[in-house]
Amino acid sequence: MARPLRVEYPGAYYHVINRGNAGEDIFHSIRDREKFLEYLEVI
Repeated sequence: MARPLRVEYPGAYYHVINRGNAGEDIFHSIRDREKFLEYLEVI
């Protein structure tokens, strides 16, 4: 059974989590991390 659809509306804030399996890095470089954070600022 699928989960219910998420309620979305313009201007809403959403929680974002990034976590690697078994403590692994999720970004290949510091620049990758910085670029990801830049994308979050735009939204």
